[in-house]
Amino acid sequence: MAWLYLIIGGLFEVGWAFGLKEADGFTRLLPSVLTIAAMVASFVCFAKSLQRIEIGTAYAAFTGIGTAGTVVIGMLVLGEPAELLKLFFVALLLGGIIGLKMISSKPDSAAEETDNERAQQI
Repeated sequence: MAWLYLIIGGLFEVGWAFGLKEADGFTRLLPSVLTIAAMVASFVCFAKSLQRIEIGTAYAAFTGIGTAGTVVIGMLVLGEPAELLKLFFVALLLGGIIGLKMISSKPDSAAEETDNERAQQI
């Protein structure tokens, strides 16, 4: 569940990064309000993920999801160039996030087992 919160938080980060562009320096009301809402949602999800995932792993994945998503949105929506090297490095970044998830799954599972044991004792 912690990784789901982290992924959702990263997607909200993409939303608020795009929203900052659309809010035009917070001069446009609706994009500004939506951007602030996405910021709050992003950090709430990130904070919830920290209950189970180590901070270094969580922050790297959180910012990586946000970075990769923002680059892709920039290319698809804002007409930024989709250069081969840019795509390669985004893929490399996503590979790093997947690698972090693979090596950090044991602590997350152990924490869930501990919570289940506590719940059974109550």
